[in-house]
Amino acid sequence: MTKIPHPEEARKQRGNRDELFSSVGPFSSQARGSVDRRERKRIYPEMPSPPRVPTPINTSLLPPSASTALPSPAVCNLTWASSPPPPPPPLTEKLHVLRRKSEGGRSAATMAGDQLQVLNALDVAKTQWYHFTAIVIAGMGFFTDAYDLFCISLVTKLLGRIYYFDPSSASPGTLPPNVAAAVNGVAFCGTLTGQLFFGWLGDKLGRKKVYGMTLMLMVICSVASGLSFGHTAKGVVATLCFFRFWLGFGIGGDYPLSATIMSEYANKKTRGAFIAAVFAMQGFGILAGGIVAIVVSAAFKNHFDAPTYAVDRAGSTVPEADYIWRIILMLGAAPAALTYYWRMKMPETARYTALVAKNAKQAAADMSKVLQVEILEEQEKVEQLTMKEANSFGLFSREFARRHGLHLVGTTTTWFLLDIAFYSQNLFQKDIFSAIGWIPKAATMNAIEEVFRIARAQTLIALCGTVPGYWFTVAFIDTMGRFAIQLMGFFFMTVFMLGLAIPYHHWTTSGNHIGFVVMYGFTFFFANFGPNSTTFIVPAEIFPARLRSTCHGISAAAGKAGAIVGAFGFLYAAQSRDPTKRDKGYPAGIGVRNALFVLAASNLVGLIFTFLVPESMGKSLEEMSGENEEEQETSSPAPYGRTVPV
Repeated sequence: MTKIPHPEEARKQRGNRDELFSSVGPFSSQARGSVDRRERKRIYPEMPSPPRVPTPINTSLLPPSASTALPSPAVCNLTWASSPPPPPPPLTEKLHVLRRKSEGGRSAATMAGDQLQVLNALDVAKTQWYHFTAIVIAGMGFFTDAYDLFCISLVTKLLGRIYYFDPSSASPGTLPPNVAAAVNGVAFCGTLTGQLFFGWLGDKLGRKKVYGMTLMLMVICSVASGLSFGHTAKGVVATLCFFRFWLGFGIGGDYPLSATIMSEYANKKTRGAFIAAVFAMQGFGILAGGIVAIVVSAAFKNHFDAPTYAVDRAGSTVPEADYIWRIILMLGAAPAALTYYWRMKMPETARYTALVAKNAKQAAADMSKVLQVEILEEQEKVEQLTMKEANSFGLFSREFARRHGLHLVGTTTTWFLLDIAFYSQNLFQKDIFSAIGWIPKAATMNAIEEVFRIARAQTLIALCGTVPGYWFTVAFIDTMGRFAIQLMGFFFMTVFMLGLAIPYHHWTTSGNHIGFVVMYGFTFFFANFGPNSTTFIVPAEIFPARLRSTCHGISAAAGKAGAIVGAFGFLYAAQSRDPTKRDKGYPAGIGVRNALFVLAASNLVGLIFTFLVPESMGKSLEEMSGENEEEQETSSPAPYGRTVPV
């Protein structure tokens, strides 16, 4: 029989043992644990269990059928007077209990970090008919934007012939430098203002409410531009500039709203292609402007033929030519007007309704109709998600600067630098084509024929370079990624610009015009299969929902600042140093060749700033913006921790 020591003796033995192991070193805890178990077993042996006495069952409380069915207590030892403890719960259950006890206050944050069901349904949805409907509805706005912004370059020479005709001059009338700059650039000033204002308003009032305002403004001002009036040339040009400013204001709102709406409707897998498809409608708008100008000018040319300017200065511009530019400008309202009804039928995006308006019920109801699936309301989760500190910082806060400051710098600078080159090339194609001799000298044509030839040249460039570039982006953006396409685009734009500038005198000689046009077309191809598309897509993906439209508007406004620099700057910079080759009224510039060098340098700097732009391919909008922060911490680093794909 084992002897049980006195308690005092047991304490003394434990004390000696503790002193022994106190100096063992880093392995003392392991050693002490094993010895503790042996000592406890030796000093406190197991006591014999008390006898188990069956507890009689009171059958008087049971129904007669149950009491007769029960076996006797002697047979059924199911209940004991001193019953042993229940079996321990499984290990997984223990872990869940421990986690609930230890996390306590974190449970709400963890729940908030989970993706909302309505947003997850959008992220994983297969490509459906509503995706294509959204592309067409949003894309027709961009069709109108591009048509209205670029069609003015087709008619500026006609405006000069009509309103600034000088019968004593050996060359046709042209717009004075300040007037030409205003006509070409005033719409960009309005666009810049509209991007900032409507971008901010889209985050405050909602995407859908503001979307209708911008479209109506575009329709009204497109028609009004064609109805410009005045008793003098200055009066007509002044009213034209007034309406084109407000036209640009409406166009500016379409940029952040179309991009944001499409990004918030799209799924993760093909989001880039959907947003790129909306933007690709810009290419069709540019192409349509050229085709409309060709058709209208050809129709007037057949009915109102006129001699060349060299033969008859006054007769080379028939009075009916004044209708040509008005018809071309007004037709830009048609596609926007046709899609107004469908814009108003679109529901508000779920991300705005849930994350900004905090109305989970409405978001679930709207997307249930769109996706044709049942989606649960998660109002409590929405409130927890929007109450998090990570989802409440403002645009001018330190937290925004830490998370997205460099991203905003990247999107604004790359868009600014791109548009200097892109809009310079688009708006002044006619001047470049005239400089290399692809378009005949103005004195050898009448007014209507000049419109026809300019439109034909620009349509050829759009058809061969501009439009294919957009759709190459649609095809490859979700496999190559935004970063790679933007980097590649800036690189090849730089290469082809240098290819035009370095041997410029070679391109101006007779017989080499086709080579110049091919090289020039490649710069447009890689602009659109490159930064012109990606600078539009990325800002719609990487910023939080409550700031997404605003940040896209800021990025786009920076781009239009670049367009203004291109529209005003290139007009003067491209003027020749030779007075005989310079447009009337312009000071000496650096020439087309040196202007091309400047554009190449702009593209090269854009390539460098591309390294500040993050890769968003295959990620949800919440992953990119950090609105799902707890979920990200367990799965991958926060997206604002790196910018270049690895």
